[in-house]
Amino acid sequence: MGIIRSILDTDLYKFTTSYAYSKLFPRAWGEFEFVDRSNGDYPEGFDRLLKKELEEMSGLSLTKEEEAFVKQQMPYLPPTYIDFLKGFRFDPSELEIRMVEKKLQVKASGLLYRVTLWETPILATISELWFRETGQQPDLVYMEQAAIEKAVKMKEHGITFSLFGMRRRFSFDVEDRVTGLLKKHAGESLFGTSNVYMAFKHDINVSGTHPHEWVQFHGSIYGYKMANYISMEDWINVYDGDLGTVLTDTYTTDIFLRNFSKKHAALFTSLRHDSGDPFLFIDKVIKRYEELRVNPRMKYLVFSDSLNVEKAINIKAHCGDHIGATFGIGTNLTNDVGNDIKGMNIVMKLFRCKMTEREEWQECVKLSDVEGKHTGSEQEIRLAQETLGL
Repeated sequence: MGIIRSILDTDLYKFTTSYAYSKLFPRAWGEFEFVDRSNGDYPEGFDRLLKKELEEMSGLSLTKEEEAFVKQQMPYLPPTYIDFLKGFRFDPSELEIRMVEKKLQVKASGLLYRVTLWETPILATISELWFRETGQQPDLVYMEQAAIEKAVKMKEHGITFSLFGMRRRFSFDVEDRVTGLLKKHAGESLFGTSNVYMAFKHDINVSGTHPHEWVQFHGSIYGYKMANYISMEDWINVYDGDLGTVLTDTYTTDIFLRNFSKKHAALFTSLRHDSGDPFLFIDKVIKRYEELRVNPRMKYLVFSDSLNVEKAINIKAHCGDHIGATFGIGTNLTNDVGNDIKGMNIVMKLFRCKMTEREEWQECVKLSDVEGKHTGSEQEIRLAQETLGL
């Protein structure tokens, strides 16, 4: 059995974004690239092992039980898309995988509504393979004790959180065990998990937001100044008020807040913080809501940037009764396994896109609130910054 054991072993936003592409941009193409932010070396033959794992994914298909779960838990996905998922098979020919001087290179290219589904399974596979091939073993006693202690502490402090740990987990088995422990010990503090398969297996909520790639695509096609605005409009057109959390830092939060209109402030229930100073973010967002004459006490902020329990407690205290706060905690839960093991700092981002197969590729960039998290070519990053006055 391969590392990825179900078509549902992925984050919710992959399905929701895939459907949005299929509805609005069914002929659009995209190219994702793997980025290791720590620029680490990989063991010899790692590319061959990765290819083998990803080729095995071509045999995955949606089971009857999984189909029933999707219909029940994700009513915003229409029957036409669920029928697509039933017939969907991963196509390894969409991938390029190679090693260049111990550095791993991975690309996924194809129709966006299909190729977007590769991102999170590839990251989870790389992470698990890395720990396996470098001989690192989890301390399971430590892992379970740490998960229980964190669950209890968040319950005691009234922290509402979801598990966002699929992409950089130590392994499938570790995420599976941690999910079960959080369900048992965190009580109502655990809102759910972004991993659709874990939600299915453990009978908990599935939760998530839209990704940076959605805004990146709009920036590339429609221009950086209007990317946030049009991407929000399109999300509303697809989901009609469901899935009401929006990311703010694709082209920095300051630029996002300029595009954030009263309509969007009313229709979206929450904003997601994913980079930069969370306390400064809180103050900026509250100020913007007040400028738009929208009561921030009726809204939520979702925090998901390298969180641990202590950071979550401090952030919640800063929010106070001014605005709601909920948390997406990932690597600190699914890769806290002792033995001085550290989670990988890996992502897979949209680097190029085009509206139809015949057109020329256009570059996509992301301008985070932290400069080290920018992705894209240096030339296109400079162009985007100049366009936006950054």
